[in-house]
Amino acid sequence: MKNNVNKTDNGQTPYETARNCRHYAMCKIDFLGSGVCDSGLEKHFVSYYPQGRMILYEALVENKIPITEKCVEIADSCDLCGKCDYQCYFLNEMRPTKVMEALKNHVETFIKEGGKIKPPKEDRMLTEIKIIVGENWATNDEAITITYSHDLSSISDPKIPDYVVMPDTKEEISSLVKLFNKNNITYTIRGNGQNLLGFAINEGVIIDLNRMKTIEFDEKNWLVKVGPGVAAFDLQKQAQKRGFRINAAEPAALVCANIMCSGIMSTFSTTYGINADNIIDAEFVNKEGSIFSLNDISSPNLYSYKNLEHKNSPGICISASIKLHPVTDDESGILVPFQTLENALDFIKDCAIRHIGLALGIVGTEYISVFLSPTKKMASEIKSIFVDKLNIHWLVVVIGDKYAIRTIGEMGFPFFDQNLFNSLYLGLPSLKKAQWLDLVKELSDDEPYSYLKIKSFAELFETALSPSPALYSQEIDKELRPFFEKLFSRQEMTDLVWLNMYRIMSTRLGRKKPFLPALMYLPIDNILINELSDKFRLIAEKHQIDHDFGFITPIDNGKRCIFEYDFFYDYNDPDDIQRIRKVATEANMLIDDYSVKTGKVKGHPYVLYQGFCRKENLLYS
Repeated sequence: MKNNVNKTDNGQTPYETARNCRHYAMCKIDFLGSGVCDSGLEKHFVSYYPQGRMILYEALVENKIPITEKCVEIADSCDLCGKCDYQCYFLNEMRPTKVMEALKNHVETFIKEGGKIKPPKEDRMLTEIKIIVGENWATNDEAITITYSHDLSSISDPKIPDYVVMPDTKEEISSLVKLFNKNNITYTIRGNGQNLLGFAINEGVIIDLNRMKTIEFDEKNWLVKVGPGVAAFDLQKQAQKRGFRINAAEPAALVCANIMCSGIMSTFSTTYGINADNIIDAEFVNKEGSIFSLNDISSPNLYSYKNLEHKNSPGICISASIKLHPVTDDESGILVPFQTLENALDFIKDCAIRHIGLALGIVGTEYISVFLSPTKKMASEIKSIFVDKLNIHWLVVVIGDKYAIRTIGEMGFPFFDQNLFNSLYLGLPSLKKAQWLDLVKELSDDEPYSYLKIKSFAELFETALSPSPALYSQEIDKELRPFFEKLFSRQEMTDLVWLNMYRIMSTRLGRKKPFLPALMYLPIDNILINELSDKFRLIAEKHQIDHDFGFITPIDNGKRCIFEYDFFYDYNDPDDIQRIRKVATEANMLIDDYSVKTGKVKGHPYVLYQGFCRKENLLYS
């Protein structure tokens, strides 16, 4: 079966494409405006989304599960509309519609050949669960439970749960917890399955919160109360419609789950803060099934922080009231280039101390080339051009109002403004073959990036690159080009403010391979950051794992920063999995060592279930 199916246009069989699903759950949000799978919106279980069907098809090919009644229903529910091709190609350069088609053919062939479909098997526990949530919202059908056996973690093995349940109210969650406690059944809460530490899988019960999508704005008090099924992209979209902004994590991450796990962080954390800075109140169902609020006097102290300890979950977060932030009509984004990390660090620290800009972040050439490029091949080509021709090794992304942008210019730093960024982005195919880049390099020999100070450079740059959605889309699979040409005609797709608010492009970082980030909080210290980077690099090289600098964002008025270093691995390669686990262990040991030795480095693994803590307790305790 594995070797006898047609290959897709990227040279992979449907089985190979299915195995390479990144499990980012981006097919569950309408981030391109192309729509979301209708069956997913109706049924809610991940199995009815492209991500779930990919897992299901892989499991069927490998004979992990039989064909069940739900399996037939899931296969039939796909109308091969092709929406998932737009979404998945944008992110990972994959075409999952061929997988959806192969799934349908697999099931149809099985039925035609007289295969017996496995009927549902009711049991006492499933019956009691359904009494609480309703007939349609709990199952033990293997076609659904198998799709909850994965998460993004490289350090955990798949586990198929006995049941999956989708409650719709906090009262239902409370009743479920009491039922499971009474019967000594373990349960795990699942957002969109993006947990990097393996905490979204369990052999008992998975409680999927995706039906609980309530959003209640209280504009006069600058807050919005969200249910645990609300994704960051959808909340940001609703906030923007009302003239506000939230501090958001990855677009498909469920807001409450993200806060619970680690606290929200982004480039906007420079201004909006981290952890408790974003939270006004939250509600929980505790381990006994009782409901409490964060602001109750008798509630557990979730504002505290314990260093170098894994804290237990305080319960299930069933709502969070988070801050709304004002937006001005003169905001824009710029990219400030640097030759050295040291100079970039000095710049962001100075800006953060002076409160210049709303969002600040340092990215390397790997990140920016992947961020901009429609394909992996182009990303590789563009990276060398940035370094060798434009002499750009680091870029600082700045989002700010006109006064912040003007101040950076007055400080003497040349930058790519929004117009230049548009030309760079949509003219990328021309950039890789532009002979005039040698002249640009000569102009910068005495003064780095002096070409950006030439008044006519923007016009010359645009003329030379001839940027357009059609040009950019030439790099994309032919049959998808009309959609992408129309997509990149939309202003927001090249708007640095919008792209940073919604964090769409950063999800491309895992396009080449999935990655495991090492995240930490530490001072903006050149020596310390370079020292840690070198040691992360040595760990990765020792175990033959691809790696690169992730990003740095200043927080707390420049006194600290968030630093990410990324390790890339092939999760279909058992040897790579073993190597990345060794890397994870040694990287965490390194962070622990520096935490004890310096007293000012805090590692991200220990923020688990401490996302509500005060940043002062996290950063300074």
